[in-house]
Amino acid sequence: MTTESLRETLRRELPDWLRQDPELRAYILDLTRNEYANREETQDRFYELLTELRRDREEQRLNWQEQNRKWEEQNRHLEEQNGRLEEQNRKWEAQNGRWEEQSGMWKEQNSRWEEQSGMWKEQNSRWEEQNRKWEEQNRKWDKNQAEMSKEFKQLYDALIAQAAKQERGIGALGSRWGLQSEKAFRDALAGILEQSFGVEVINVNEYDDEGVVFGRPDQVELDVIIKNGLLIICELKSSIDKAGMYSFERKARFYEQRHQRQASRLIVISPMIDARARPVAERLGIETYGDSIDVETL
Repeated sequence: MTTESLRETLRRELPDWLRQDPELRAYILDLTRNEYANREETQDRFYELLTELRRDREEQRLNWQEQNRKWEEQNRHLEEQNGRLEEQNRKWEAQNGRWEEQSGMWKEQNSRWEEQSGMWKEQNSRWEEQNRKWEEQNRKWDKNQAEMSKEFKQLYDALIAQAAKQERGIGALGSRWGLQSEKAFRDALAGILEQSFGVEVINVNEYDDEGVVFGRPDQVELDVIIKNGLLIICELKSSIDKAGMYSFERKARFYEQRHQRQASRLIVISPMIDARARPVAERLGIETYGDSIDVETL
């Protein structure tokens, strides 16, 4: 009999042998005892497993209870939160209602304002047009007023100049007859020169110790204008004759020699110039004028 056939026979016959032969069964059990646990050990292990399962199940139950408690607490919080949200939503809805009502009132008011604004714009347009007409009229009035003021000023200046000229002529006559001092008349002519031409008339009074001018030592008085480096020597008198013209020429040369400067112009201003003095002035290169305002541009 082969090993394989022996094994097949054992598999087929062994169960009956074990049931029928107690000794054989005891032998087999003793032989295989180390390969599996006995009943007592199996029961102990089974009870341990049951105990562990019960303990695990109890722990799981407690965990579920704790988790359920947390869920219930969380649900309570959520319900409270939902309650607050619902209250807030109710308040928002009430507020939205008031806002919508207010918005309607604002829209109505804006409509009124827009209507009023349109009326104001129309009125402003009319005012701007009226202002433009007024400004145009004011410009015309200002222009006419300026032209009239200019013409009036020119006429006024001419009248004043003519009156002053006549007054100086009368003053010259008065001075000739001793009614007005020569110095006052000279100061008036100097003031007109300074006002008309923006220059300064300097009165020079120097002592001629050699008697060059009058033939003996004496004071020499004349007027000097210095403008832009030019030297102008003037004689300002209420009246002048031929001898006075010669005297002025000598005073001018005395001043030029003493100060080593050449005068660019010699000018005599007097409303009363003797007829015999004019040829002398032309010969000596002296310009003559009847009034300060008649002097050519300095």
